[in-house]
Amino acid sequence: MATQTIEKNRAFVLRAIKDGAIEERPIPKLRDAWDVRIHIGQTGICGSDVHYWQRGRIGDFILKSSIILGHESAGTVVEVGSAVKNLKIGDRVAIEPGVPCRHCDYCRSSSYNLCPDTVFAATPPHDGTLSKYYIVATDYCVPLPDHMDLEQGAMVEPVAVAVQITKVGKVRANQTIVVFGCGPIGVLCQAVSKSYSAKKVIGVDISKSRLEFAKTFGADGAFLPPAKPADMIKDEFKLEEGPDVVIEATGAESCIQTGINLAKKGGMYVQAGMGKENVTIPITTACIRDLTIRGSIRYTTGCYPTAVDLVASGKIEVKRFITDRFKFEEVEQAFELVRQGKESMIKVIIKGVQ
Repeated sequence: MATQTIEKNRAFVLRAIKDGAIEERPIPKLRDAWDVRIHIGQTGICGSDVHYWQRGRIGDFILKSSIILGHESAGTVVEVGSAVKNLKIGDRVAIEPGVPCRHCDYCRSSSYNLCPDTVFAATPPHDGTLSKYYIVATDYCVPLPDHMDLEQGAMVEPVAVAVQITKVGKVRANQTIVVFGCGPIGVLCQAVSKSYSAKKVIGVDISKSRLEFAKTFGADGAFLPPAKPADMIKDEFKLEEGPDVVIEATGAESCIQTGINLAKKGGMYVQAGMGKENVTIPITTACIRDLTIRGSIRYTTGCYPTAVDLVASGKIEVKRFITDRFKFEEVEQAFELVRQGKESMIKVIIKGVQ
């Protein structure tokens, strides 16, 4: 008599700090009638995944029990709840990894990125998407056009982060934009700003290779900073009193200080990078120049569909963004590569369990 094979949900599990391993988990079940089950096809590695792996916490989110990592994913619908009308089995989707409560004041005002009860993939205590199957609410899946593949679908997540950052910064046509950091999010902020017809977009980084890439991806110019570079940036790129918007995507204290000193009077400064929890900033300069200083986290209403449109239209070529590809069985090697942070590495992506 033949033995029946019971399918499992293979997943990359963070058991404790610096202790990750592939495990066989039970197939997840739909939680309610509006859920769908996705067969994950591709997943990008984010710096936050590595941060939990190496340090076990980001701010108030602390690893207290094992979780599945990963949140930049796309896949194929394999099961739908009884109330689902917008998706069917076989549809390919980008997964928005944070599902809010939908009922609090933040959610009702479209700022659901601030919802205190958000279930966000790979944020303790919630499991992420680096598994064969993942359960998510149907309204937090965005269908992919036929010409987009699942690699492009997985890259929708970081594009959506950049869409939110530029939304917070009120980036619009004919503005000058300076972005500190030419890593994944910084480069995407430059590309999104350019797609919105910004007049001039400048990338700032200490890596020559990343600056060169930025110039081919979305930046009109690139700057390798010496000491006290604010005035030099203004002079080199003829920014006169300064840029309309400064986006800080590194978290480095020196970049934060330079960015505030660089912004024009009445300008916008957006803090997107996360570094030390406390830094010294030129607060008097911010006051005298009447700067608007804002933070940016995750995404809000419309960011994910906008990100899909930007990729689908070819305005943001995310395929060029991917430098390294791994099989699921090589997931630990992939995480180690991201941890090393080599200049040649921009985005690492992992193929799903077959």
